[in-house]
Amino acid sequence: MSAFIPHRLKPADLDALRARYRAERDRRIRPDGATQYQRAAGEFGYYAADPYTERVSRDPVEDRVEAVVIGGGFGGLLSGVRLRQAGVRSLRMIDEAGDFGGTWYWNRYPGIHCDIEATVYMPLLEEVGYVPQWRYAPGEEIRQHCIALAKKFDLYDDVLFHTRVVDLKWDDSQEEWTVTTDRGGSFKSRYVVISSGTLSQPKLPGIPGIEDFQGHTFHTSRWDYGYTGGDQNGGLHKLAGKKVAVVGTGATGIQVVPHLARDAEHLYVFQRTPSSVDVRDNRRTDPEWAASLQPGWQQERMDNFLTIVTGGYAEHDLIADGWTGTAKLQRQMLTGSVDPNLPAAEREYLDELADFRKMDEIRARVDAVVEDPATAEALKPWYRYMCKRPTFSDHYLQAFNSPGVTLVDTADTGGITRMTATSIVVGDTEYEVDCVIFATGFEVGISGVISGTLPVTGRGGLPLLGHWRNGPRSLHGFYSHGFPNLFHLGSLQNAASVNFVHVLQEQATHIGALVAEATARGVGKIEPTAEAEERWIATIRETAPVNVDFQAECTPGYYNGEGNPRPVNNSYGPGPVAFHDLLRRWRTEGGFDEVM
Repeated sequence: MSAFIPHRLKPADLDALRARYRAERDRRIRPDGATQYQRAAGEFGYYAADPYTERVSRDPVEDRVEAVVIGGGFGGLLSGVRLRQAGVRSLRMIDEAGDFGGTWYWNRYPGIHCDIEATVYMPLLEEVGYVPQWRYAPGEEIRQHCIALAKKFDLYDDVLFHTRVVDLKWDDSQEEWTVTTDRGGSFKSRYVVISSGTLSQPKLPGIPGIEDFQGHTFHTSRWDYGYTGGDQNGGLHKLAGKKVAVVGTGATGIQVVPHLARDAEHLYVFQRTPSSVDVRDNRRTDPEWAASLQPGWQQERMDNFLTIVTGGYAEHDLIADGWTGTAKLQRQMLTGSVDPNLPAAEREYLDELADFRKMDEIRARVDAVVEDPATAEALKPWYRYMCKRPTFSDHYLQAFNSPGVTLVDTADTGGITRMTATSIVVGDTEYEVDCVIFATGFEVGISGVISGTLPVTGRGGLPLLGHWRNGPRSLHGFYSHGFPNLFHLGSLQNAASVNFVHVLQEQATHIGALVAEATARGVGKIEPTAEAEERWIATIRETAPVNVDFQAECTPGYYNGEGNPRPVNNSYGPGPVAFHDLLRRWRTEGGFDEVM
């Protein structure tokens, strides 16, 4: 392999980098893994309460609809839109939040922006006649787009907000689902679409003494502007004279820190693992460019972005940002695809070399921006590029040049040691603060179905988790044999992307096509045959990307189960572009006969 190595980077240099990556990983691995976090439930349930919309009482709903969609984020919205377009008039939307928006309903913290370009992230822009005002849209612009979609496609006509579905049972005799909610309601529906999402339930660090702290606390996904003042644009004037702690330096922490640094008397940033922070370069949309767009412009940009970030070839890069510029570095983790034209050893080496160079570039940026050498060293990410979700900011690193900002690295203490009535303690050092803000993210990949909090009972009284006792069983990730007219949105047994909204749009389109075809045929049930389900499981086993070794070398985080990567991957290995093409061909080449 030495024949591939440029003379400026010696094998010993690569060995040293690998050793540094392993050492930094080992500093942060904890024996409790993912259980180091605790749910925002029970005595901590107030962290998940809705601070934006008042919960109002209502009579239990007991009636019948044609279709129900569980979830009001983009997956649920897109499903509702496609069901409307498929001719479904009696449609009920359900969400635990007080309005549509999903993660964009909950996340309203100062500085919130999407890290995917808005023209490819915000779906159905042409359908509502809208061009985003910013290259990377702020959260409120995205939330308002969710509301606009719901209004345009009449999704407010029959909606149950602040409602959680607690049970789904298939009625064999009536061939419909009984849907039971936590508001005492129980109604019937022919179709059920579950799009409850994976980024809505906040998680908290399991810090000893967290309940003893007598100051103010909240989670970033339930931002308390009553305490801080200001809004999503900043101006947190009520923090003047206050010492504030933010716990967590992932994508959310990167965005909130600059605003907290500007307005608090002193800000302590508690970091376990630094994020990679690249240039953001956000800017307003050029009105002349927006006026020049031709019909089909958004789908073209979405397809171009998805192709490039998943390792495919496109003649022109229409987006040209940090994601498309590092597409090859994302390839192994996201799709498992490789360049078949190179020998395996050379391919692996060149990918690793490019990865090292990109991370060196990011570390060099830290040195160039952060003035204090010790702080700069602690902010440098020592792991491969896709071990953690990359972040982008033109303000985060700069915030540490303020004398009112202190970085507290917790890698050597296994995280925060404990909390007292007035302080956060790391090792033997106490940091007295007035307010603690948890930027610790969400429970990832834990839907109600998987966790068991939403029991699903299919034909003949078969529990869905019983059917899945040896692993998920589905056709294309959407539906399972024995569970008619029940559809799942998500990444299970299909494909994912950094722009997951694009994936959700394709999934919703597929579900809409299934319902429209069933209506045209006069068929009451949509259900894969056992044979079709088994063939798809075999396909997943044959194609699923094998990236356990890559993940095992990564610093602990939610991508790799806090240092315990799953040995089984349930993704379609060729990636989302191939998967979406597979679905289109399936619909035109007789696939409907497998489910109707």
